[in-house]
Amino acid sequence: MTKIDIISGFLGAGKTTFIKKLLEEAISGEQVVLIENEFGEIGIDGGFLKDSGIEIREMNSGCICCSLVGDFGTSLAEVLTQYRPERIIIEPSGVGKLSDVMKAVIDVSADMDVELNSAVTIVDAAKCKMYMKNFGEFFNNQIENAGTIVLSRTDITDASKIQKDVEMIREKNANAVIITTPLDQLDGSQLLEIIEKKDTMLDDLLAEVRESRHVHDHGEESFDHHHHDHDGECCGHHDHGEECHDHHHGEECHDHHHGEECHDHHHDGCGCGHDHHHHHADEVFTSWGMETIVPVTYEQLEDILKRLSSTRELGDVLRAKGMLPTENPGEWLYFDLVPEQYEIRQGKPDYTGKVCVIGASLKEEELNSVFGRG
Repeated sequence: MTKIDIISGFLGAGKTTFIKKLLEEAISGEQVVLIENEFGEIGIDGGFLKDSGIEIREMNSGCICCSLVGDFGTSLAEVLTQYRPERIIIEPSGVGKLSDVMKAVIDVSADMDVELNSAVTIVDAAKCKMYMKNFGEFFNNQIENAGTIVLSRTDITDASKIQKDVEMIREKNANAVIITTPLDQLDGSQLLEIIEKKDTMLDDLLAEVRESRHVHDHGEESFDHHHHDHDGECCGHHDHGEECHDHHHGEECHDHHHGEECHDHHHDGCGCGHDHHHHHADEVFTSWGMETIVPVTYEQLEDILKRLSSTRELGDVLRAKGMLPTENPGEWLYFDLVPEQYEIRQGKPDYTGKVCVIGASLKEEELNSVFGRG
C-alpha cells in the first residue's frame, strides 16, 4: 500500500520548506515520489528537490485538481508502476482546491493500491486574514479540508496576529490540528507523527480517569486521588520539595475543538469532592481543553497549578495535563496534576500550547482567562 500525502497552500506559504523537512528528517529511508503540479507553469522547485535524491514527476500540462482528474489517474498509475514508491507526496498548485485533489486521490484509490494518508495546508501567518478575505473560495477550501494546518513564519509574526489567525481558521475547521510553533523548533519526525495521527491527549486522559475509578464493596464507584496515574505510588506536592513522577508524559493531547472550550458531558458518572477522596457514580465529570500560544514562566504555571490542585476556585479538578511554551525559544514546560499533587518538567516543543482539564463544575471562562493570560 502506497501512502499519499497532499501538501497544499498558497504560493509562497512555505510548502517546499515543509516538504524538504519531511524528506530530510523523517522519511529519508523511504522510497518517495514527489508529484508537483504548477498549473501549467514550469516547476520551479524541481531542481532544488531533485538534489535530495527524490524522483519527481512534474505534471505541467494542467491542474490535477480541476479538469485533469483522468490524466492524474494515468500519471499516478505510471508512477506506481515505474517507481513502486512507499509514499507519494503531492504538492498541488497554490490556487488548487484541496477538496478536488483529495477526490482525485480517493477516486484512483479504488483501482490502485494507494491510500490518502494525510491532507496538509500551509498558511503564511502574516497573510491569513488577507487571503481569507481576497481569495475566499480557494483559500477557505484549503483550510476547510485539511487534517493539519501549519502556520508558517510564526517566529516573525506578532503573537496577537497568530491568535486571530487560529480563531479565523477554527471558524472554518473545528477539528484540524493547527501547528503554531515555529517549524525550526520541531523536527521532521514530530511533523510526520502529527499529520499521520490525530492528537489524542484529552481522549487518553478521559480513559485514564475512567480506569482510575473502582468499585467499593458496597458497589460505590470512587476515584482514589493518591494512587491515580502513579502505578500505586503516592507522590508528594512540590511545596514539600518532593518530586512527582508521571509515567504518561508521552501521551498526546487531542481536543476536538482546538482553540475553543471543549465540553464533554456524556461521560460515565464521576464528580469531585475535596472534603473526601471519593467521587460517586451519580456525579458527572466534564472535560475542558484549549490551545494557546501564550507563554508562561515556571512561577506563573506553578501558581495556576496550586490553584487547580488545592482549591475549588476553578472547579473540582480530577486531572489536568498540558504543555506550554515559555518566553525562551524552544523551551517548554510540561505539567501533570491530580488533586493536591502536581509536577512541572521541561519538555521539547510541541506543535502548539495545550491544556486539558477533567473534573466537575469546571469554571471554563476562568480557565480560559487563566491560561490565556499565562
